[in-house]
Amino acid sequence: MGSLIRDIVQSVALVASLPQTATNGPSQLGTLQAPTFPDFLSGVGVIRPYDFTISRGYIAPDGVNRSVMLINGQFPGPTIEANWGDTFSITVRNKLEGPEEGTGLHWHGILQRATPWYDGVPAVQQCPIAPGKSLTYTFKADLFGTSWYHSHYSAQYAAGLFGAMIIHGPHENFFYDVDVGPVLLSDWYHSEYFELVKQTMTPGARPVFADNNLINGKMNFDCSKIPAGGRSCTPNAGIAKFNFQSGKTHRLRLINAGAEALQRFSIDGHTMTVVANDYVPVVPYQTNVVTLGIGQRTDVIVKANMAPTASVFMRANMSIPCSLTNQPYAVAAIYYEKADKTKTPKSTAQVFEDKTCGNDPLTKTRPLFPYPALANAATTVNIDITAGPNKTGHFLWYMNGQSFRANYDHPVYLLAAAGNTSYPYDPQWNVINLKGNNSVRVIVNNKFPAAHPMHLHGHNFFVLAEGLGTWDGKITGYPNTQRRDVQQVQGNGYLVIQYDTDNPGVWPFHCHIAWHVSAGLYVNLMEQPDKINDRGAVPQTIVQTCRDWSAYSGSNIVDQIDSGL
Repeated sequence: MGSLIRDIVQSVALVASLPQTATNGPSQLGTLQAPTFPDFLSGVGVIRPYDFTISRGYIAPDGVNRSVMLINGQFPGPTIEANWGDTFSITVRNKLEGPEEGTGLHWHGILQRATPWYDGVPAVQQCPIAPGKSLTYTFKADLFGTSWYHSHYSAQYAAGLFGAMIIHGPHENFFYDVDVGPVLLSDWYHSEYFELVKQTMTPGARPVFADNNLINGKMNFDCSKIPAGGRSCTPNAGIAKFNFQSGKTHRLRLINAGAEALQRFSIDGHTMTVVANDYVPVVPYQTNVVTLGIGQRTDVIVKANMAPTASVFMRANMSIPCSLTNQPYAVAAIYYEKADKTKTPKSTAQVFEDKTCGNDPLTKTRPLFPYPALANAATTVNIDITAGPNKTGHFLWYMNGQSFRANYDHPVYLLAAAGNTSYPYDPQWNVINLKGNNSVRVIVNNKFPAAHPMHLHGHNFFVLAEGLGTWDGKITGYPNTQRRDVQQVQGNGYLVIQYDTDNPGVWPFHCHIAWHVSAGLYVNLMEQPDKINDRGAVPQTIVQTCRDWSAYSGSNIVDQIDSGL
């Protein structure tokens, strides 16, 4: 960490110079007034309604005032909750102006078994929500645990369009007294997202580097690093703060909601017990550091084992060898019930290695509820990840030699639902048709030195193996292999996943680094195409969204300079 983190910690003043409304809008996340969360909400099998307005605004999460995208005026967006089996009904209103843009929200990790059209990916399950229009997403809370939602339109979520999603469910395998709620870790950029996409897509341009690291949307920034004449910067904007109660156990819902960085999370002087990865409960194990790739979640239990007057730092470190950042460290203060909240914690950071760009070893992460993968999948798909300049000099990412580009006007799922499952004239849609096979094994060979957090929509997959070099055919942990919906594939390494194709539809499989997706690191996996229509007719709300988008794009230029997702 060296002098940089010491300077950041020493500069932390406990009385923030900016009010919460200036840094995060009406959000209470990261404040000592933030609510804790119940075991369950009242009511069972009910509809949980939310109403989101997406708009632009100015906030200063780290003291640097900039234009961002907000949900209901706040950053991070509102935390949404339901009980397992409830139904979310979330109306999303596009009020983006100056300039106008399409949008759409993806509900990360939700299987969408009965509602594949509400997965929220423009050009796949829906057209973008046009400016001035709205779409109501209605879907079952079909898994339980911790997740998040985010825009899937270009790299909008790097501008602030994300929030936490909590689905309450059983937890007989672990006990806790207090559900602290979401701990959102996110790299942060002082340039607007569209400028960063331009930089990503410009031949010969420097890669995008993060400017800061945030916990629940808060951190300080060294204003002396702002160029003369640059953005307004207020020192000591304020760090996130959390309450602990001595002798009690606390559940923290860790979420990497960033655009690029691999995060290492720790709490000074405390051991964490991991109880879930993504939406999958695991056999509990202890650790002093949790590694989170983009899109991954880990639930941990922490025993407050210090005196009632204690205070310590929690820390999120962007991995130095695995991330691109100018300032990798974030801290937040944890105060026990009788701690002096006017004083800065003086705790010492945990010691851990920051060498590899993979997740915890698969031998440590055993699902609590065994569900073995089929010994032999019905079909195998090999996917090679490569990168390089195209004929115009633009640096692109490729999966099996093809870089992805979305067509907002022709969502692939809607075409498949209409019986069109072959696209020979549109190879850039990168559709792999798995046909009627009941299971698939996907072997990802990463031919590039950079790691990628690989996310599959519509499934929790079995992680059969991962590592450096070439897969030797051995499966780790069989028959109780790790399951989750995001897994790191290491640079110059491999990832082997498998899943049952029991969810007919068109499901994205992509790197979750925003700039890599912008440059095409994405495929669509179409499963059980002959059964897609068994889900019933596509709702008229989805059809109307495409009509609205067609009317908008027919009279306005849509500046799609990247893949679109």
